Amino acid sequence: MKLSQIMQDVDIVRQSCDFNMEISDICYDSRQAVKDCAFLAIRGFRTDGHLFIAEAARRGAAVVIAERTPEENVPYVLVRDSRRAMAQMAKNFFGRPDEELKLIGVTGTNGKTTVTYLIKHILESNGKKCGLIGTNDIYVGDRVLPAQRTTPESCELYKLLREMRDAGCGHVVMEVSSHALTLDRVYGLTFETAVFTNLSRDHLDFHEDMEHYLQAKAKLFEVCRSAVVNYDDPAGHKVIENKKCYKMTYSAKENSADLVAKNIQLKASKVEFEAVTTGEINHVALGIPGMFSVYNALAAIGCGMSLGISLSDAAICLRTCRGVKGRAEVVPTDTDYTVIIDYAHTPDGINSILKAVRGFAKGRVVALFGCGGDRDKTKRPLMGKAAADNADVCIVTSDNPRSEDPKAIIDDILPGVRDSKAQLHVIEDRREAIAFALKNARPNDVIVLMGKGHETYQEIKGKKLHMDEREIVAELLK
Repeated sequence: MKLSQIMQDVDIVRQSCDFNMEISDICYDSRQAVKDCAFLAIRGFRTDGHLFIAEAARRGAAVVIAERTPEENVPYVLVRDSRRAMAQMAKNFFGRPDEELKLIGVTGTNGKTTVTYLIKHILESNGKKCGLIGTNDIYVGDRVLPAQRTTPESCELYKLLREMRDAGCGHVVMEVSSHALTLDRVYGLTFETAVFTNLSRDHLDFHEDMEHYLQAKAKLFEVCRSAVVNYDDPAGHKVIENKKCYKMTYSAKENSADLVAKNIQLKASKVEFEAVTTGEINHVALGIPGMFSVYNALAAIGCGMSLGISLSDAAICLRTCRGVKGRAEVVPTDTDYTVIIDYAHTPDGINSILKAVRGFAKGRVVALFGCGGDRDKTKRPLMGKAAADNADVCIVTSDNPRSEDPKAIIDDILPGVRDSKAQLHVIEDRREAIAFALKNARPNDVIVLMGKGHETYQEIKGKKLHMDEREIVAELLK
């Protein structure tokens, strides 16, 4: 494709190259540069793409797109914003696939992954082929690809959208993180429906404070045609404030919402309730326990309704929906106690899963958790307190320490746990911590392994080491 076509609608400051040149590919990682590609110099968290222009040129890049004039003698285009330029260039290079798809974006602190899977299930049960982009996996038609981050960079994102459209997908449902919205990974996209789940403390290592975090989430509702939001979360009101899109609210408390859950029954293996909207009421059953599942179900039903699927059809679909890996996932053990794996990695996430377990546990609630390294340190004692307030036994261990000292992370957690009535154990090695929990389990206990969820690795000192908690439990119980 000619560079002139790729640069269409990009905010250009100055150019020093031939716009008629043919471009073979676009990339922002110099290691992926190939002959005749366009290399985008992007400012990142740890480094600056402008420092790798020489390497990209050596590998064959025909032109550099940058925010400042390259020191190297290479053809270049100066742009006002490299990230926005990358999104627009990717959109053009991959043939504007978003314009041929109905995009559904789900944002919020907790519940995004489950809600996207529920929406996908509802759409596909109603004959609509659907792609999915999220934390666990990426679905391109019938192909399943591993996910590297919640929302891919715009280069990968537009490429995936093209592949999904070519695979026959008419809808794509995706998790949209606050990072993605802040860093313009979804720049240029218009969403048919945007869903807001909730907002609680997270990612304050990236956002300055909760207000900036909220503002990042709210950006999604500036680029959508309809919004489906949690009426019971105060942030739900704020993200749609002064927005021009069609709005639908859902609630488990307020009759004034557009979609309301009534007669809620929380059971050990599922939730059941009556979904009520104007002139219609339907019974809903979802095989994932916990009050959060009521909210997730309402979000998915509301999204389905915004896309023209009736309340009754959406409700019927949820009865056949299975759980999501790493989200309130019950591990087969053949024991007189239960083991659950959950991705909870925020104070609110820990609070939600443990309260759900408390609702059906006949024995003790055992909470095993750690905190991620190189992430918001201020939430660590709050996570400890959330666990201690809702569990009988707290086992504090490691999560993904990354570049930090695991012991130092644990020391940050402990102030939130020490003054509680919960029995406290500190075991730095996560495998040993799991072994301790299983060895000391009593009949009817529920052991909740929190933080890893779908992940099958542990990241220590820059290395990802294989760690699948399902495998560990199975091995320890042999």
